[in-house]
Amino acid sequence: MNYYVNQNAQSNGDHEVHTENCEYLPSLVNRNYLGDYSSCKPAVDEAKKTYSQSNGCKTCCPNCHTS
Repeated sequence: MNYYVNQNAQSNGDHEVHTENCEYLPSLVNRNYLGDYSSCKPAVDEAKKTYSQSNGCKTCCPNCHTS
């Protein structure tokens, strides 16, 4: 699965990680490609290299959604 991180933070400061087929996937200009992973955990870890406050989307990455 391909994962992306939203360049725009949520109101709580989180940069959400989404799968390529998420209904909340940001537009092309507002997302960064993270890579192809078998689960959300390594994708969130990759996102944290750029955005220390990253979190999984509660819709498409519920196992990685913490706040």
